Amino acid sequence: METKPARRQKSALTIHDVARYAGVSPMTVSRVINGEKNVRESTREAVNAAIRDLNYAPNPAARSLAGGDLVRIGLLYSNPSAAYLSEFLVGGLDQCSRSNIQLIVEKCDVEGAEEEAALRLVNTGVDGVILPPPLCDSEAVLKVLAEANTPAVVVATGRAPPEVSSVRIDDYEAARAMTEHLLDLGHRRIGFIKGHPNQTASAQRLEGYLQALSDAGVEPDADLVLQGYFTYLSGLEAAERLLSLSQAPTAVFASNDDMAAATVAAAHRRGLDVPVDLTVVGFDDSALATTVWPELTTIRQPIAEMSREAVTLLSDEIRSRRAGESAKHPHALLQFALIRRQSDAQPNSSAK
Repeated sequence: METKPARRQKSALTIHDVARYAGVSPMTVSRVINGEKNVRESTREAVNAAIRDLNYAPNPAARSLAGGDLVRIGLLYSNPSAAYLSEFLVGGLDQCSRSNIQLIVEKCDVEGAEEEAALRLVNTGVDGVILPPPLCDSEAVLKVLAEANTPAVVVATGRAPPEVSSVRIDDYEAARAMTEHLLDLGHRRIGFIKGHPNQTASAQRLEGYLQALSDAGVEPDADLVLQGYFTYLSGLEAAERLLSLSQAPTAVFASNDDMAAATVAAAHRRGLDVPVDLTVVGFDDSALATTVWPELTTIRQPIAEMSREAVTLLSDEIRSRRAGESAKHPHALLQFALIRRQSDAQPNSSAK
């Protein structure tokens, strides 16, 4: 007689387990859980079967018995990093599936159309909106939401605006810690690729880098600081310029993993060994950090956890409003971590 595998405990399961079991994406599982109609019947049956087999709590029946009105949260995004966005969506969908929340995703893919995208989302009747970077710093979007009396949570901003809730890390201290790590390895010519100027976190990371250099008595070199835009291509262009300098850096600190991965590619194209000839470090610890070779030393920003926390803060505020309670705007500061992998080392003695 065939024995069925033991079911995992409810508390240990996530929407990803259901998705893997059913052979579909987490987004599809979310659509089934939320009762959306744009799902093939065969797919719906497979997801519901997975929910039953795994004893996953937030199935449609459990949700109807859980009590409380459904909360509809909008997610407005225009992030150029697919790796960042993927992890952010995964965390948000997972938390929504556990809390009787429907997530409505709206993409803003045209620069300058942020207000229109925000209005479209508001007009769908969402109860609140989550703004990951770069829209977390969009004054135009925040104005639209304020005028519509729609609560919001900004995520990964370099500042915490008082009129909305926020979830972030200390970007200044994180960049300072990474730069100190490079200095401790013996690097003195440390290139820095800045993030997009439309994000306040970019300035915080630059300030952390500069402060660490100052604390170590290292004079900043303007030639070593180049503009990036959080995209792979911008990182590649900046890295090529850094590595073309007559006195090239022995280490490059890129403001996200996409640009760090591009720097590794630029180094390899020049026949440089990473990390023997060039140390490269990044920021975010997205999935990309462990899919390039060598794997990146980086700052871990808990992207999925930040998304989950944003869902929790926003749903709490929405339900408080429904109960007639005064609005509160909490600010969550999560912890970062320096993750050391294979892309950093002491500078090559010939390059010191």
